[in-house]
Amino acid sequence: MQIEVVTLFPALITQALEYGVLGRAVERGLLRVGTEDPRAHATDAHRTVDDRPYGGGPGMVLKPEPLCAAIAAASARLPAGAPRLALCPQGELLTQSRVRELAQLPGLLLVAGRYEGIDERALEVAVDRTLSIGDYVLSGGELPALVLIDALARLQAGALGCERSSVDESFSAGWLDWPHYTRPEVFAGRRVPSVLISGDHAAIGRWRARQALGRTWLRRPELLGRAPLDARGRGLLQEFLLERADAHEGK
Repeated sequence: MQIEVVTLFPALITQALEYGVLGRAVERGLLRVGTEDPRAHATDAHRTVDDRPYGGGPGMVLKPEPLCAAIAAASARLPAGAPRLALCPQGELLTQSRVRELAQLPGLLLVAGRYEGIDERALEVAVDRTLSIGDYVLSGGELPALVLIDALARLQAGALGCERSSVDESFSAGWLDWPHYTRPEVFAGRRVPSVLISGDHAAIGRWRARQALGRTWLRRPELLGRAPLDARGRGLLQEFLLERADAHEGK
């Protein structure tokens, strides 16, 4: 997959590509990430890319001319039809299902905003879609762009040590992940659940599904409303709730 990022701070993107899953995906040729700096397309001696907002108010706004020129230059390096996405708080919320959708594409252009925002006309003429990673404000779109790139890298075949890692994790089935444990068997007086060392893989699978549903019910119940449970899921959740009630009564 090829990704181009339009950003005023290319080093923020390129340095992050040297580590972990991202670094492995780049090294193996599964992911190619380039950058384009709007400053390179400014026409004045000071390479100006921002200006005061019409109507007054605090902050500065990214000018449309250098930004659109940078988007055009980056788009020219991508496969035909690669969508152009801007990362901004007003965009649609990034979810795992949207990541899976985007991961099927051969290319993608990401626009990282800065300052008070992007001139609306640039969004209208040079951007196909806007995405947000959450309901909060950051200093720029570089970190959201890296969040999306990392999520996409995990779905590239061969990027992970175990291919099931991208399946057996939070949100892949619409639920949160189950609890994870490793050695030692006892830590701070807390013992690993006995089912996980039983060797009974069917029981382990059932326990993990039950814990995933239970955690989702406790921490993110709205996720269960988006994808109604089948009879097995309802039964597992009921088991979790009964176990939880018994544990509280036993205290």
